[in-house]
Amino acid sequence: MRKFLSAPERALSADSQLLSDLIYGWGNESWSALNEYLAACISHALQTDGEILECGSGLSTLLVGAAAKYRGARHVALEHNAEWADRVRKQLARFKIDSVTLVCDPLKDYGEFVWYDMSNAPDVHGYTMVICDGPPGTTKGGRYGLVPIMREKLRSGAQILLDDAGRAEEQEIAARWQTEMPATCEFIGKSKPFIKITVE
Repeated sequence: MRKFLSAPERALSADSQLLSDLIYGWGNESWSALNEYLAACISHALQTDGEILECGSGLSTLLVGAAAKYRGARHVALEHNAEWADRVRKQLARFKIDSVTLVCDPLKDYGEFVWYDMSNAPDVHGYTMVICDGPPGTTKGGRYGLVPIMREKLRSGAQILLDDAGRAEEQEIAARWQTEMPATCEFIGKSKPFIKITVE
């Protein structure tokens, strides 16, 4: 982790083992985002010119938070599991990644879907990047709530990286977002694909 913090872009090198080592060290390999998705998240975080929103937290929160700190940006992460949020917060503090605001509240029922409760989240306008790896797929509506709740806070050109694109549910959600915003969609990755949605 300290090697990553010293130069986040180092992890993006094709011959680097750093991301694999970080995933292994995090110890949640069955749920952690895999190399392709994490690399895309880090790469976008290093290039985006605005604030970052993350739906769900974990290793990606540390890595993207470090990338955000590297360029002086703010990263807001949403979590609903208090025990998990505590683990992530401890690691953020351990590595002095102070660019992240981790908001933990129970999920909220909005009627058609259940999504994160934004009552205690910072009032940020102009997100240019969203990492969407939550809430869990078994939640009513899955991850759909992102666009109905946050659409007005996404800048034109903002990019949403939606994980788990191999699941039919995520594909359907991306298709709905594409018509509701509007937006363009691109499937990326081989071993565990994700969808890049660009807000128009």
